[in-house]
Amino acid sequence: MVILGLTGSIGMGKSTTSKLFAEAGAAVYDADAAVHALYTGKAVEPVGSAFPGTAKDGCIDREALGKIVLHDKAKMMLLESLIHPLVQEVETEFLHQAKLDRRKVVVLDVPLLFEVGKHKAVDAVVVVSAPYDVQRQRVLERPGMTEEKFEAIYAKQLNDAEKRKKAHFIVDTGRGVEPARRAVGAIMRAVSSIASRTV
Repeated sequence: MVILGLTGSIGMGKSTTSKLFAEAGAAVYDADAAVHALYTGKAVEPVGSAFPGTAKDGCIDREALGKIVLHDKAKMMLLESLIHPLVQEVETEFLHQAKLDRRKVVVLDVPLLFEVGKHKAVDAVVVVSAPYDVQRQRVLERPGMTEEKFEAIYAKQLNDAEKRKKAHFIVDTGRGVEPARRAVGAIMRAVSSIASRTV
């Protein structure tokens, strides 16, 4: 089984690319979706206790939590220390199931793949990229997004040029979905042949 790490800065088209990998036959693990699920389940008690006022109606209010941690490094580190072990549990279960299902290609969709050192635990890295003006426009079109919020998130992420240098494969989403779909297809063919040879 070949494990690909999929990453890209905010607004680069990573969610779309993740769907394209699923369409092409890869088993896809979405770290963001795992966190969303935890915020309505296992993470509610520890996060709600650590950040009073963020637990409402049995789930974590992400907007309220964001206001507390986004500009406070110590609080962000505390949040990560609570969430990362739970996310790791979900990922481990996912990989175990993929092995049982004899999947050839697995994609771990992790936004901060390089930043948290996760790239060392995968066989190859796919970076999703687009020009800065396209990225910025996409992000600012999101509901509730502001210039300040975008800049805070952007500053926390390894810049796109560095990610591209570290990538084994690059999917450029700046030219639309079809070119991205062709790039994903080419990556899947390349890694599926490696998986077949190692069986």
